[in-house]
Parts: sequence; structure tokens; C-alpha cells
Amino acid sequence: MPILSLHNLFKAFGGLVAVAGATFDVEENSIVGLIGPNGAGKTTVFNIITGNCRPDSGDVIFDHINITGRATHDIVSLGIARTFQNIRLFQDMSVLENVLAGRHCRMRAGILASMLRLRWQRLEEKLAVKRAMKELAFVGLDTEYDIPAGALSYGNQRLLEIARALASDPQFLILDEPAGGMNEQETADLMAIIRCIQQRGITVLLIEHDMNLVMQVCRKLVVLEYGTMIAEGTPAEIKKNPQVIEAYLGIEE
Repeated sequence: MPILSLHNLFKAFGGLVAVAGATFDVEENSIVGLIGPNGAGKTTVFNIITGNCRPDSGDVIFDHINITGRATHDIVSLGIARTFQNIRLFQDMSVLENVLAGRHCRMRAGILASMLRLRWQRLEEKLAVKRAMKELAFVGLDTEYDIPAGALSYGNQRLLEIARALASDPQFLILDEPAGGMNEQETADLMAIIRCIQQRGITVLLIEHDMNLVMQVCRKLVVLEYGTMIAEGTPAEIKKNPQVIEAYLGIEE
């Protein structure tokens, strides 16, 4: 059963059509890859799903709710979290504080309760720290919790973004080029983390140019070219698709 369905999404920026009629489903508790050459419209699709961009037409249905055009914070509260192609961390804040920022959407204490340091607010804060440390341990960064996020290696900053997204209790996690800038060992570790995320019952949709990663972790691939879907299927099917080979994977001599 699909947890996310996109229906005929269309988005243009002036005379440039970024997405033209994208329609596909993401099954619950699956790992799906959205691939295609640069400029294919992949990140625009992600931005539409997460409320960072409003489509000109079409619908986004998440868990039976039409979320098209909703505010980003509303979409996060419904259970969708994401990372970004360009890392967006609070570089001068600690690793732990960055993950706590992701947890904030699930906390109930307002400004007054925080100022008065009410008992239930202190308990909520303690539980938030405990949860944040759990997510840091999940990605292997719990021993780095007190250093500035900007002091982490590029690959570990990618993992910190994942920990921050997981702290928001998502049902659905969107990863935008999570392996970007990672070496071979870091990419192998990332693949294991993505599989473990799925084992936690979280559905994953990812953009990634590392075809080895995509082919190994994804159950289904959706291929875009110039904003238009040109193929959809299993990794084995996509690998043999002549249109995909010509447009993206390259023709072998």
C-alpha cells in the first residue's frame, strides 16, 4: 500500500519546466530511488513533497491526506522529514544541539514554560536529549555530541543531518544525495544505515548519483529526464531499460 502518491505534478519556473506530469507511488516501508541527470527535476519533486515549493498543478497524497501546498512545518508534523543536497546545519552549534533542533517539532513546551522551568518542561527536555543521543548513536556520532557541527568531516555532517531528521519521528524520510562527498567506506556505512532506517519501519525516498548505492538498497527506481518520468521499475529493470541507458546510465561500448 502506498504511503505517498504523486499525481501529475507540474512545476515551471518562468519558461523553464522543472517537473512535467510526475506520477508515481512510494510503497510503505520501502526504499525508493529517484534518479536522473542533473537538471532532471528531482530536487524540485522533493521540494514539492516537503512544502518548500508549491506545484503549479497536481497533488501530493501522504498517508491518505492531500498535503499539496501545505506549510513545511505542517508536513513535518505529519511525519515527513528530509535532508538537503547542500548541507544545512547550524555549524557553530554543537552536534547534540543540531539534533535537538530536529526534535523541537515534537516538544510541547512554549516560551513561558521554558522561562519558568516547569517540572514537566524539564522532563520533556531531558527526554529530548535522551532521544537525540539515541539518534546520534544510531549514526555513530554519539561520542562527538559536544563538538561544533562544523568541526565534523563532510561525511559525518551528512550523517548528522540524518540523525536530526530522525529525531523528528518521521514515517517518511527523504534523503537528497546523502552519499555526496563520502568516500567508499563512508558510503558502505551509509548503505547499512539506510537499511536500518527501513527496518525501523520508516519509508525512504532518495536522490543519489552513486549507482552502486542505489542499485543495492532500493526496491524501486523512478527515472526523470527534463522533468518527465521516463521509466519506473526494479533496479534490474531500470539497468536494462534502453531509454534510461541512453539518457542517464550511459551506453556501454
